[in-house]
Formats: sequence, C-alpha cells, structure tokens
Amino acid sequence: MKLFKFILVCLFLFSNAYANTIYELIKIPNLEIYNIKTKNKLRYLYAKQPFTIGIDNNINCFNSTKQDLKQKYEIIEKNLNRYPESFLKKVNLKYIVLCEDLSISGIGTAGIPDNLMKTLIVDIKFNEKYFERVLHHEVFHIINDGYKEIFDENIWSSFNPAEFNYAECSTCTKKIGLDTYLKPNGFITEYSRSTASEDMAEVFSHLMYGNLPDTVDPILKKKIEFIKEGLLKIDENFVL
Repeated sequence: MKLFKFILVCLFLFSNAYANTIYELIKIPNLEIYNIKTKNKLRYLYAKQPFTIGIDNNINCFNSTKQDLKQKYEIIEKNLNRYPESFLKKVNLKYIVLCEDLSISGIGTAGIPDNLMKTLIVDIKFNEKYFERVLHHEVFHIINDGYKEIFDENIWSSFNPAEFNYAECSTCTKKIGLDTYLKPNGFITEYSRSTASEDMAEVFSHLMYGNLPDTVDPILKKKIEFIKEGLLKIDENFVL
C-alpha cells in the first residue's frame, strides 16, 4: 500500500514538474500532459484551467471535460499522425494544446499557430463540419511561417485574375465561408478569397483531408502544384 502511494506521489510530482518545464518552453499556463508518447513525437497538452496569453492578454481559451477531450483527441491524433516526425521537426511543430472557446481579441478561431514556440493551440469545440480539415489548415500556417520564401505570396497572387485583390488581413473581410465550392474558379472556399496565406492554407487543408472539388479549374490546378512543389522542397519524402 505504501509503495502504491509512493508511486502515485512520484507520478504527480513528475507531471507537475513536466508541466512547469513546458510552461518555460511555450509560455502557456495551466497546462497538463494529455499524451507525450506518440509515434511522431508530438506532445499533447490540455488546459486544466482557463488561460489568457499574448502581449496584450488578448488570447483566451477554456478547459474542457474529460469526455470531450477524449473524443476530440482521437480525431486530432488521427489527422496529425499524417505528419511524420522528420517533417514536424523541419517545420518546427512539437506541442499541441487542447482547449475550447479559443479567441483572439474577442474573435473566435479554430486554432492559433506559433512557429517560434513550436506550438499549435486547437479549439476542440470548433465547428464539427470543418473540424478535421481545419486542423490541417492551421498546420499549414506553422509551415508557412517557417518557409515564407518557398510559399511566396507574390508568386501565388500572380495565379489569380489580374483584377482580383486579397484583403489586407483575414479579419478585414466578411469572406469567412468554409464550404467547399463545387465549381471553384480559382478559389476553393469563400475564405480562400480573404488573404494569400489563407488561400494557401485552404488548398493545403483540402489536399491533406482529401476533399478537393470534383472539378479543378486551371488556376486552382496551378495553386495545387505550387503547394505540392513547396512541400517537397521542405521534405522530399513528404506524402500528401
């Protein structure tokens, strides 16, 4: 009995010590380990209590029930297992933080990527219809942030009709629809029309999730090839 209690105390101390170490690495409080023994070495953490972060304390997220965490973790891990350890190292992604009702400056968001901290915060309560696809969308932002020279926005923009212009930022437009167009005409969703980086992320997420439109027009075809070529420049063994 004493041995059992000793083991429990050791596990508790280890978990707290590891959580403190994680905080020093990624600067997000109130986290605990969910799973760190994964095949691609991603470290999954969850919010034990709500947290507020950011230079202006403008990022907020809340804790989830154990049942919700279990259900969504299985979905998230299935999708993120698509990325091998070698690729994740190259794009600088190591930590996945699970919480709900994620927002930045009061605006709800599916995820917040941080390439420098090797971290992706995921709102596990984001719209079920798009949830899996959006995971890949957010991963692309991690990739893009580390390889701006490969995913050149000027080259990307040149694929579009000359009269088309993106918005200044993704929150500077009402083009937020995530439904996949049946006839894309260069843009795969309404949200693709917001900014070049969001357009790239939407194309990438459709490639990874495997739900490209049945009809792929010449502009979208160029964009798809651009994404594929860029990924192979990062890792020649990466498989879409």
